Amino acid sequence: MSFISVEEIREHCSDMILSNEQLKQVMCKLNCSINQGLSKKTHHDAIVKCFVTYVQDLPTGKEKGKFLALDLGGTNFRVLLVTLAPGDFDMKSKIYAVPDSIMKGTGEKLFDHIAECLSDFVTEQGVKDVSLPLGFTFSFPLSQEGLSRGILKTWTKGFDASGVVGENVVELLEQAIVRRGDVNIEVFAILNDTTGTLMSCAWKDHDCKIGVIVGTGCNACYVEKVENCEMYEGDKSKPEMIVNTEWGAFGDGGELKFIRTEYDCEVDKNSINPGRQLFEKMISGMYMGELVRQMLVKFTKDKLLFCGKGSDTLFKKYAFETRYVSEIEADPAGVYDKCRSILRDDLGLEHTSEQDAVNVRFICECVSRRAADLCSAGLATLIDKMPHYPTVTIGVDGSVYRYHPHFHNLMIAKIRQLCRPDCDFKLMLSQDGSGRGAALVAAVISKSGTRSLKNPVA
Repeated sequence: MSFISVEEIREHCSDMILSNEQLKQVMCKLNCSINQGLSKKTHHDAIVKCFVTYVQDLPTGKEKGKFLALDLGGTNFRVLLVTLAPGDFDMKSKIYAVPDSIMKGTGEKLFDHIAECLSDFVTEQGVKDVSLPLGFTFSFPLSQEGLSRGILKTWTKGFDASGVVGENVVELLEQAIVRRGDVNIEVFAILNDTTGTLMSCAWKDHDCKIGVIVGTGCNACYVEKVENCEMYEGDKSKPEMIVNTEWGAFGDGGELKFIRTEYDCEVDKNSINPGRQLFEKMISGMYMGELVRQMLVKFTKDKLLFCGKGSDTLFKKYAFETRYVSEIEADPAGVYDKCRSILRDDLGLEHTSEQDAVNVRFICECVSRRAADLCSAGLATLIDKMPHYPTVTIGVDGSVYRYHPHFHNLMIAKIRQLCRPDCDFKLMLSQDGSGRGAALVAAVISKSGTRSLKNPVA
């Protein structure tokens, strides 16, 4: 078996490395898709839906009181009790699992499970008999018709509970609470995790105008001029509106065909939602490890890795976990200890050579850097689209951003290359954005006096 250098692997990975010219094409196409989502004329057929959130007031930092928050967006969800005081907050929370049978069962069972956990939490916290406003972070594509009315458009991230798509999620939760009859909770608002992230960071930094999640999924929201939000038919006296782009679906109409690879197509084909969320599938943690595995399998079969000999584990879908990418890249440059141990102990590739480890690390870097570049192109698009604020803070959350050792720096460098040169921007890690942000939305609404669920427009 001849020696396979990293240069040869680099050549075979070339379609995973995007130029700035390609990224600027992505930006142009995304900007067009966002405008289609904002327009009443084209919204129905738009790929990037740009749902108005009905959240028009950002926090001032002076909010106070006790609020509940519910954060559902993956295989675990959190219930939180947030106590706000001017410039300060206290947060108690508990994590509950969502078993696979409930994720893919009936909607009634899903919301009964959530209501049961809510009841358990407020009992533990000694607030079962207190009526508290609740902010509900629901991290799936929603068409919002009010602050407390959100229609699920499609499940993502492995959820497929029946009887929920097309329904008002708040109403389903309220019905489950009524079925229990043992708690008194008023749902003030439903929001996406990106909105929660933006709100949480804006509480500390009033320059925060964008919220982005790079975790199991990938999505972003931003502050738009209300006059551009044609789908919003409420009071337009306030100048701004947070828009939930749902940019994970970008590419579903063929916009990304010019940069998608055979590995992207294979991951998509074997996913729970083929043909959908294609932008997300090139970035998010749910798919990053599988993209690497697809490349490892192809290169093994082409005898470019592991002397052409794989393992049962390597050929098993999703066996290469996304956390392996972060762990492998966390080793210092030129060190491959973690890579070798993962290949040997987790993938059963005991015959791995030093050069294999070098090459596998390079493949991981290609996948993670492309993800960072694409996310950066999306954020640069939003920065350029918004009014020319002199400073823009981007609130960021999600496991990929948090735990990948280079993602932050990669994004900083690439956004700077792609966005307008006169913008001073920074990335701000959100602290419990999905929870605290939901509580802050409830706090802002209660402060503004917009308490009626039947007339929820802020």
